[in-house]
Amino acid sequence: MGIYDINIISDLLSQNTYPGRGIVIGKTSDGNKAVFAYFIMGRSENSRNRVFTVKDNAVFTEPFDASKVEDPSLIIYAAVRKTDNSIIVTNGNQTDTIFDFIKEGKSFEQALETRCFEPDSPNWTPRISGLLDFTGNDFTYKMSILKSADAEGSACNRFTYNYTPINGLGHFIHTYNCDGNPIPTFSNEPERVAVTDDIDEYTNEIWNSLNEANKISLYVSYIDIATGAAENRMINKNK
Repeated sequence: MGIYDINIISDLLSQNTYPGRGIVIGKTSDGNKAVFAYFIMGRSENSRNRVFTVKDNAVFTEPFDASKVEDPSLIIYAAVRKTDNSIIVTNGNQTDTIFDFIKEGKSFEQALETRCFEPDSPNWTPRISGLLDFTGNDFTYKMSILKSADAEGSACNRFTYNYTPINGLGHFIHTYNCDGNPIPTFSNEPERVAVTDDIDEYTNEIWNSLNEANKISLYVSYIDIATGAAENRMINKNK
């Protein structure tokens, strides 16, 4: 495929049993809405024992069965938070770091300079983050991945991508290339994916393409760029 080709996200997901956690950000093909999606997957009982919940205008991962929680440190966090002009979506507690820095007038990049990949040797799971900025009459977005420089976890490499939205186009970043032991870190730039106008169609496309055994939860939001009104969908495998 060429560098400007656009993937169908269901094709990418259905061929990968374990992309891990994933973020999609983009714009509908009619140009009217900003879109983001976040999903989580898990292989262990501790990871799979989770649901998304919405409270205080934010999206959190929480235990489904609190009696089964083994280690909450890397699996319980605010995944989505909002400031006056932006939306933050990440796969860990760096959500709060970015939120605090932006409230202080600092940048997405400055916040992530203080963070690193997750300390879960030997996987060294990357921290992936996204920011939608609604300053002005449109929006822009950024994506970041913080990942280990080597198999020993001796240093952190930080990559940030800045995007001007294009109608019908989104970018998809996830924590792992595929399943494995240890799990191989995502090694590409964010992948170009098509974004449709219908939130239910897109939500179902993502959810139904995730590996049935490993998928846990999905949150999708379509934000009207002109009014700021948001339409959201949330799916939890644990009910």
